[in-house]
Amino acid sequence: MKKIALSGAGGQLGSVVRAALLARGTPLRSAAGSKALVPLVEGEDVMHGDLRDPAIVDRLLEGVDVLIHFAGTSVERPLPEIIENNLRGLVEVYEGARRQGVKRIVFASSNHAIGMYPVTEHLSLDCELRPDGFYGLSKVWGEALARMYWDKHGIESVCVRIGSCLERPTEPRHLSTWFGHRDLLHFLDRCVEAENVGFLTIWGVSANTRSWWDNSGAERLGYQPTQDAEVYAEEILARPNPLDALGQRFQGGSFVGIDYSRDDAAPDGSAASTTRPV
Repeated sequence: MKKIALSGAGGQLGSVVRAALLARGTPLRSAAGSKALVPLVEGEDVMHGDLRDPAIVDRLLEGVDVLIHFAGTSVERPLPEIIENNLRGLVEVYEGARRQGVKRIVFASSNHAIGMYPVTEHLSLDCELRPDGFYGLSKVWGEALARMYWDKHGIESVCVRIGSCLERPTEPRHLSTWFGHRDLLHFLDRCVEAENVGFLTIWGVSANTRSWWDNSGAERLGYQPTQDAEVYAEEILARPNPLDALGQRFQGGSFVGIDYSRDDAAPDGSAASTTRPV
C-alpha cells in the first residue's frame, strides 16, 4: 500500500480527507502549519511546521509515494502573504519531492484560476486562464510550476481546480460548482492509484446538471463522480441568493468583487463597448 503525506491536514478539506484515509487504514503522515495536530488514532504519524523550511518538507516527504498538497492560503489575501504561502511554499514542496524521490503530487488548484469567466460560458480544461484575484493567480502559477517539474524532473502532478467542496451545496452558485465530499474522496483514490498520470489538470467538481465545466478529461484518471447538486436545487432556489449582482455574473462568485474597479462590464460579464482609448 502506498504511503501518503497530507499537508494542510488541519484545514477544512484536509480534516475530511485525513479522517477518511485513517478510517481505511491508509499509511498516512499528516501535517499542519503552526498548530499541532491531535492524533485521531493511536500511533498516527502527525507533524507541524512551516513548509517554507526545507527541513520540515523533508520530514513530511521522507519515504512517501504521493503527497496530497492542501496547505497554503485558501482565500483572497494581500499579495505578500499569497507569495509566501502559495508560491514560495509550493516551490519548497516540489524541491523536497525531488530530494526525497516522491513520485506524485496532488496539487489543490482552484476554480478561482478561471473566476473571471461569465457564468454563460462552458469551459474545457484547456481554456485560457482568467484568475479573479491574487489567490487565483497563485493557482495559475502553481499549475505552471507543476507542469515544469513534470517536464524537467519527472514528478507527476494532478492539479485539481476545486469548485465548492462542501458536504452539501447551500447557494445557487453551488448548483454549478459543488464538489461533494464523497466525490472528493473518490477523486483522491484515483489520484493515488491511477498509473502513468504524468501531468493532468482536472476540474474538482461533482456530476452537477448545471456544471460550467467539461470534465471529460477526467476519464484518463478514472474519476467518475456520482453526486449532483441538482438534488438540492428546489431547497436552494427557495432562499435569497447571497451573492451580489457582480458575483452572480462571474464564475468566481464573491471573489470577483474584491478590489473590482471596472465600470464598463456588460450584464453577461464581458466588457461593454467604450469610446475610451484601448
